[in-house]
Amino acid sequence: MNRVSDPQNLDVIRRYIRWHHQRRMNLMDEVTRGTFLRAKQEVTVAIDLLNWLTNHGIKLPELQQSHLDVWQAEGPTTRRIAERFLKWAIKTKAAPAGLTIIPHRRGTSPRLPKAGQDQALHHIIHTDELETRDRAAAILILVFGQQAENIARLTWDDVSVTDELVTVQLGTLQIALPDPLAQPWRELAANPGHELTAAHPNTKWVFRGASPGRHIHPGHLTTRLSKLFSTRAARLGTLHELTKLAPVAIIAETLGYSPTTIERHATDSAAAYAQYIAAPRQAT
Repeated sequence: MNRVSDPQNLDVIRRYIRWHHQRRMNLMDEVTRGTFLRAKQEVTVAIDLLNWLTNHGIKLPELQQSHLDVWQAEGPTTRRIAERFLKWAIKTKAAPAGLTIIPHRRGTSPRLPKAGQDQALHHIIHTDELETRDRAAAILILVFGQQAENIARLTWDDVSVTDELVTVQLGTLQIALPDPLAQPWRELAANPGHELTAAHPNTKWVFRGASPGRHIHPGHLTTRLSKLFSTRAARLGTLHELTKLAPVAIIAETLGYSPTTIERHATDSAAAYAQYIAAPRQAT
């Protein structure tokens, strides 16, 4: 419960657990481990949604469909699980009626094409439109397909900055960032920002949040980057391209993904390439 950032939302979560999950489990002859784990995941996703709303200055009774669409689009597919919490919140009048969570269907998420990735990366490297920490995070998404959740949890123990080299620990390996990709990271190391305030004394978080001693919320990070690109679409586009360049096992180990996830992107990439080479043959 200490993950809930707003006291009003803490009351909502307690009522959700008591009158939805606990009440349902009390009626069961036996509560299986699977039932417990599903309930735990539903509560975790509900907390994620409520914390995202808090970070954006939105109260649950003020929730709009546009807010839900942004939150769901910029996060992992597990956010669709919030549908169960949303139905309960609407039923108990804690949230406005008529709101929906879009069901996820594998393969339907949009990908940022290669040209869009290159354009966004060029913009990040050669302009100062974004703050330094946003540029550093954007590079990990556009070049290495990293999730905002993993980027937000990076500490300076994961990053090495010397005059000769900048490396970041993503999976099991330290990934070297060549110039000009390294430049925002050098600037961030030289001027980390919040570390100089009383709220973040001696913190190791690379991307510091608004709350004392905590890292930036992933939803807040994706929102900051949304002015330039969709982080989810960019990440999926990057993984799609990377699977054309290296074996699945190497990409998975290097970037910290499961082999199953990378295998799925490799399959999609191979199918797209097959369609590409088939088109000229049909034309001739």
